[in-house]
Amino acid sequence: MDFEIRKNRGPGGGGRLLREREVYLQLMQQGYSSAEACRIVGINVRTGKRWRNGWHSPPTGKPKPPITAEVPACEPSRYLREADRIHIADRLRENASIRQIAAELGRSPSTVSREIRRNGIPLRGDASRQAYRPHAAQRRAEQRRPRPKPGKIGQNPRLQDFIQRHLELRWSPEQICNALRTAFPDRPEMHVVHETIYQALYVQGRGELRRELTRALRTGRAMRRPHRQSYKRQPRAIKDMVMISERPAEAADRAVPGHWEGDLIIGKEGKSAIATLVERSTRYVLLAPLPGDHSAGTTRDALIEAVNTLPAHLKRSLTWDQGSEMAAHKAFTIATDIPVYFCDPGSPWQRGSNENTNGLLRQYFPKGTDLAVHTREHLAAVAAELNSRPRKTLGWETPAECLAKLLAV
Repeated sequence: MDFEIRKNRGPGGGGRLLREREVYLQLMQQGYSSAEACRIVGINVRTGKRWRNGWHSPPTGKPKPPITAEVPACEPSRYLREADRIHIADRLRENASIRQIAAELGRSPSTVSREIRRNGIPLRGDASRQAYRPHAAQRRAEQRRPRPKPGKIGQNPRLQDFIQRHLELRWSPEQICNALRTAFPDRPEMHVVHETIYQALYVQGRGELRRELTRALRTGRAMRRPHRQSYKRQPRAIKDMVMISERPAEAADRAVPGHWEGDLIIGKEGKSAIATLVERSTRYVLLAPLPGDHSAGTTRDALIEAVNTLPAHLKRSLTWDQGSEMAAHKAFTIATDIPVYFCDPGSPWQRGSNENTNGLLRQYFPKGTDLAVHTREHLAAVAAELNSRPRKTLGWETPAECLAKLLAV
């Protein structure tokens, strides 16, 4: 590189070595050694070393940082730069609106308003208004940028212990988050959203929650995966079916209790099963064992035994899918006085409460396991545990509490 070394570098010869610094950095980036770059620009080797590494012990003043080449901010950036923050501060002093500032920067208005809210400081004497200092805002943004960040759960042992204890009780993360807000209403440091719990369980390297607690989740998966696409089932011919379109309107709005949804969860090799019944209004669960088979006759007898314990005003209807296990639905209706309505083919959302409950039950009865080993007493204990969980759709009351209110009335 051709570089002419200035002869006069004194007070009248051009001041600071800005041009020399620029050329020195260019030479270093091109692969020149420090000694060779210093010889070309005409500086001492020690000066080049200070430019490159900083000056940690000057005779007077603060330590000097190393000289770095500034990259021109010509390309659009995902993040706000210091020049953008200076523009925001200038326009705020001119009383420009948020939308005007955003249009001038080519940003979303929410980006500008969020920047002012996060990096502004309350005005003295008027906390409702904020003063925006661009250079201080830039420093705060840079301090927040380093990753990874410590998680909220890992920094609070009491919060961590609360979440772990309730996960061991098979509570869902959303149920735990609501319980935290109920138990600690005035302590925001104890409040998290359910995604925070999932992140603490699944994101590697955080160590905020024990990894084995993923087995307590309803899926039991050690890794997250997207939802699978639902598949269409082939319709089955069941004699004298009454379709769900003929079900009373009072069942659809869940205002009147006593309308139930039912289905089977199948065990290993399709041999054993458990019949599940869910009351649409209270989400109360009943379980009936089918250890040997789930033929139409066996299913009919198990369901009759399960619903005969109910009072008359809680026996209004039963909605089932078009499974062959319900082929004896007319005999069931004669024995219990409960009419049976069948869903349309491939429409599991028409029995949404039951589908959701079956997902909860898979925590206790995983797929591919033998369901014949579970006694009637064990099924009653599992149902009692489910009925004592708070439910979001019930205003965080439990199904048992809702059913007790109905029985009291």
